[in-house]
Amino acid sequence: MKKELPKQYDPKAVEDRLYKFWTDGGFFRAAPNPDKKPYCIMMPPPNITGQLHMGHALVSTLQDIFIRWRRMQGYEALWMPGTDHASIATEMRIVQAMREEGVTKADIGREGFLKRAWDWNDKYGGMIVDQLKRLGCSCDWDRIRFTLDEGCSRAVVEVFNRLYEKGLIYRGERIINWCPKCLTSISDAEVEYEERDGSFWHIRYPVKGEGISLVVATTRPETMLGDTAVAVHPDDSRYRHLIGKTVILPLTGREIPIIADEYVEMDFGTGVVKITPAHDPNDFDVGARHSLPLISVMNEDASINENGGKYAGMDRYDARKAVVEDLQAQGLLDKTEAHVHNIGTCHRCHSIIEPRASLQWFVKMQPLAKPAIEAVKNRETVFVPERFAKIYNNWMENVRDWCISRQLWWGHRIPAWYCEDCGEITVAREEPVSCACGCKNLRQDGDTLDTWFSSALWPFSTLGWPEKTPELEYFYPTSTLVTAYDIIFFWVARMIFSGVDQMGKAPFDTVFIHGLVRAADGSKMSKSAGNGIDPLDVIDRYGADALRFAIVTGNSPGNDMRYSDEKTKASRNFANKLWNAARYVLMNLGEDEIPASLPDNLTIEDKWVLAKYNRLIGEVTLNLDRFELGVAAGKLYDFIWDILCDWYIELTKSRIAAGGAQAANARAVLVYVLGGTLKLLHPFMPYITEEIWRALPHSGESVMISDWPVQSARLDFAREESQFNMVVDAIRAVRARRAEMNVPPSKKAKLWVETQHTGVFAQGAPFLARLAGASEVEIVTECTLEGAVQTATDAARLFIPLDQLVDMDAEKTRLEKELAAAQKEVDFLSAKLENESFVSRAPANVVDAQRANLRKALDKLDNIKGSIKKLSS
Repeated sequence: MKKELPKQYDPKAVEDRLYKFWTDGGFFRAAPNPDKKPYCIMMPPPNITGQLHMGHALVSTLQDIFIRWRRMQGYEALWMPGTDHASIATEMRIVQAMREEGVTKADIGREGFLKRAWDWNDKYGGMIVDQLKRLGCSCDWDRIRFTLDEGCSRAVVEVFNRLYEKGLIYRGERIINWCPKCLTSISDAEVEYEERDGSFWHIRYPVKGEGISLVVATTRPETMLGDTAVAVHPDDSRYRHLIGKTVILPLTGREIPIIADEYVEMDFGTGVVKITPAHDPNDFDVGARHSLPLISVMNEDASINENGGKYAGMDRYDARKAVVEDLQAQGLLDKTEAHVHNIGTCHRCHSIIEPRASLQWFVKMQPLAKPAIEAVKNRETVFVPERFAKIYNNWMENVRDWCISRQLWWGHRIPAWYCEDCGEITVAREEPVSCACGCKNLRQDGDTLDTWFSSALWPFSTLGWPEKTPELEYFYPTSTLVTAYDIIFFWVARMIFSGVDQMGKAPFDTVFIHGLVRAADGSKMSKSAGNGIDPLDVIDRYGADALRFAIVTGNSPGNDMRYSDEKTKASRNFANKLWNAARYVLMNLGEDEIPASLPDNLTIEDKWVLAKYNRLIGEVTLNLDRFELGVAAGKLYDFIWDILCDWYIELTKSRIAAGGAQAANARAVLVYVLGGTLKLLHPFMPYITEEIWRALPHSGESVMISDWPVQSARLDFAREESQFNMVVDAIRAVRARRAEMNVPPSKKAKLWVETQHTGVFAQGAPFLARLAGASEVEIVTECTLEGAVQTATDAARLFIPLDQLVDMDAEKTRLEKELAAAQKEVDFLSAKLENESFVSRAPANVVDAQRANLRKALDKLDNIKGSIKKLSS
């Protein structure tokens, strides 16, 4: 039975209904299938604290395009969804909510806090999932995972134990990055560096018994309270005689040694450096070599502790100011220099991090990094674009041991227990009954693991590892990882070394890196900047398809893109164009007409559109293979808007109106090309393509499980395409010439076509008459028509009698009036700018504006003169 589409496309009336149709039909589900090749994408799990933002919209759209495309190509396509517990971010949110209630973590204890955290997850964990569904994401939601669920937690404990047993996890006192606001350690990858103005303070350290001082420079004078030595280079002749002696640490009176170490650069500054092992990673290494004591002078909140003497209790920056003032008062401040340096900040809260010696758990990275580097160098995993492989390799080659313990309660608790009697540490897969000494008085480590420790296992923990599940056997290694360049170190690198170490294979064959979504002016989107855009608001206004197509159009791998409302409006208009084309096709089908296949009797215009459609199939498929989604979207847009809607539909109208066999043939070609084009567009705009597809006369249940089009030699009508291109180019040339002369479409005139391709243009004559405004078409091999407007293509010269297009006298009169008015404007502005009094007294911006107006007026004058000249020629 014939189905008609509503006059207007209304996304709100379509999207929820179609998404339910897809999920109820089980079209998103995937399972091991020996008859199909697997294709698997692991969703970068969004935080349970999150709300859909433009970054989520982009990465989710890109993944959905790939998964829908591969599903249509016949792969068993699994898009594994999930969410991340996001330990620091979630805990901060909960603590903030408790603070507003006047409650602290200490008030309710660990168990009480974790109950609140799970309640938080129950309330907010599903929100972003619902938002992703609104975007049209075709994930297998029956398989959704959470980084703290039972299966993922079991994998975390297993990996921790395996690494510990291999000696790759250890507990030790090292310098770590401490966030005084989050009150936890963070890894090197979580530190962002910012250039800030600062100072170098040059401080005098009196050498005991020598009557001289050594001058050291520091950017952090408050840490001198924890100095345990000053160091010089062993070959520095200036100080060799002082090695082994001591200096008096200013403001404290403590004696600290002068040591020799090759870490010191003789030609930098004075060649003397202060050594503060508890507050600097390089100083920590020097201290370890010389068995120097660790003296921490800061509390967890970065205030000065009891080791800071009179400065105890001060904030670190207040203490800095006081220390500098006291040094100056005692004559120990040699000088102060302005200095710009990189400051490490917490990437979550942006507080300045504090290097701090702390007893933490670490992963030994070098043994894990080496095979992970080889996996990329051997192209087991390929980065797209390839330049990001260099960034990955550089980081991995210089990686330091990973601090994995966090001073938080929300997360995977470290599976280590301490004997309260003998102090023995027991790492186990389950809580031990007793220590090796036989004691049962055990206490579990209070810290949790870095969120990224569990995320690193995502490609295999979500498939059932450590169990040997059918899903793990079939889908691992996975296929394409889609992610932004800003988490290569956080997540991508850690997944690769974890997969190589635990599974023996890298976790994915391709890492497709996309850029960030920026505001229209190129600035970073954020709520604080007031330029953040909620994708759900955009979907409410324009529909999910319009948003998806807008953020993919122009997108190129690895590069940032700019979002603008204008792009989304253009995508909405594109959807409407497609909708109207589909309505035209459906309205012209017979009541029970179901075109089964392409007709045998094809006209030249039929072959023209089929050849272009056939090439589109090959190009879009190749673009998707090459991850050129923005290019593919652009080609689809051009074909649908220009070739299908503006040309082929117009070309068929006269045949359809005439009825008969040729009308049926035209309708069959229209249905064939429209149906195939809907398939190609479906991964990009799933909703509108599904709605139109279900209205077309065919037996397919859903476009998303239809076969992806394949380029075919039988549709390669290269000769006919080239021939009909001549006709199309001629029509375009005539239209452009008429537009230049402001000739209304209703004004008809005879058209002479001078060409050597007379047969081709004879077939095209009806189209020239109807679409190029010709009252009559005459095709000749040579034309000597005088007083005609001319235009040319590479295949023909086209002539139109000028007196048939315009009333020459009326047009000349009109142009002469315009010329006089334009000359008057030029004279007025010229006189104004020649007036020295105006130019010297008026504000510069006013004068510049008048000069710009004069340039525009002169350009207009020249254009009018050109029009008069053309009219007279």
